[in-house]
Amino acid sequence: MKLATALVAALAAFSAAPTALAAEYTKGVVKKVDLHAGKVTVIHQELKNLDMPAMTMVFRTADGAMLETLKEGAEIEFVAERVAGKLTIIELK
Repeated sequence: MKLATALVAALAAFSAAPTALAAEYTKGVVKKVDLHAGKVTVIHQELKNLDMPAMTMVFRTADGAMLETLKEGAEIEFVAERVAGKLTIIELK
């Protein structure tokens, strides 16, 4: 019985973890979209999760459909991570 109670407590703690580690969105402005290369250039604020100051940089997107929604000059909020060693936008608002 103690094992079952411990297991339930562990599962509850694990399921609550994603909300505690919710992704933080960063504001930016799309400078350039290169559909052929699958990249977007963004002038962005500090990327805290990647320990990067505000700057202009090139990102890949998690999928091509996301890239197609981006337009030069658009103000965006996004989450970026390193995916297979490449800076990638994984979420957009």
